[in-house]
Parts: sequence; C-alpha cells; structure tokens
Amino acid sequence: MAVPKRKLSSARKNKRRSNVWKLQAPALAKCSQCGSFKSPHRVCPTCGYYNGRKVIEVEQ
Repeated sequence: MAVPKRKLSSARKNKRRSNVWKLQAPALAKCSQCGSFKSPHRVCPTCGYYNGRKVIEVEQ
C-alpha cells in the first residue's frame, strides 16, 4: 500500500482541496425587447418576453 514519506503541510493540502478557481461569472444575455440583462434561454423578468413573444404578464 502506498504511504507518503513526508507529512503534507496544511497549506499544500488546502490548496489541493480549494475549488475557488472553478467559479465563473453567470452568463448574461441582453433582452431583445427591453435591453435589460437576463439569463440566456429564460423569460425576461423585466418585460416578460421570450424569443420576441409575450409569455408572462409582469406587474409594473
């Protein structure tokens, strides 16, 4: 069975366990109707349009 010859430092161990580098900013697309930013392939929460059609009624 493989056994480490030297003790791993806590910094080295924590660097390996860190997943911070995987984080990404969320993708945003501009709404073709109102121009506000929204998630791609979703109904715009500001105006209620998706793919040029009114899908939901949004309270103003």
